[in-house]
Amino acid sequence: MTTRRTGLREQKKQATREALSAAALRLAVERGPDNVRVDDIAEAAGVSTRTYNNYFSSREQAIVAAVTGEREARVAAAVADRPDGVGLATAVIEAIVDQYTDPGEPGRDALLLITTRPALREAYVDAIGAIEHPLTDAIAGRLGDTDPHTARVLAASVAAAVRVALERWLRTTAASVTAGGLVVPSGSFPDLLRSTLAPLAPALDAAQQQAHRHRHP
Repeated sequence: MTTRRTGLREQKKQATREALSAAALRLAVERGPDNVRVDDIAEAAGVSTRTYNNYFSSREQAIVAAVTGEREARVAAAVADRPDGVGLATAVIEAIVDQYTDPGEPGRDALLLITTRPALREAYVDAIGAIEHPLTDAIAGRLGDTDPHTARVLAASVAAAVRVALERWLRTTAASVTAGGLVVPSGSFPDLLRSTLAPLAPALDAAQQQAHRHRHP
């Protein structure tokens, strides 16, 4: 019974978070981010400002959350779901590329907002840090019972590489916004992700090889 109550509570919290972020993005698109107050977002989502503050620390964070969603959980799940025969480097890089280049994320209006507002660009990049902990667990699950710090260091390095790629892509894409307000993405983001993650492949492979030696001395 306790487990069920906990599950229902978490579902309600997730639904509230999604309602707040959806309202934040909708209002930002309609009015412009600078004309949206926290009170407006809370009212549109049907909750109090106090409740809003339990989920987000800023207007920008709420707007960006509508775009990033549960991406960190999807990245970790994608790593964990790769077949055992797939190397750790391949599993991590492909999971990152797949989840960060979903054609439906972000939409044109959201991309226009993010790329043309420095505060939103910063919040979008900061959201990358959320992948570190679930990715740590996913990497640890593939490595097995090895040095507890290895998975965390690798996950933190992956998050840093994604941050570098995203900062560069957003910066160059922002410069390509047309006079008509259209965003023309600059370069191939999947290729940029692969190039920033490539230096980590040897470390990921080495960790996997070491874990294999520990399991099969």
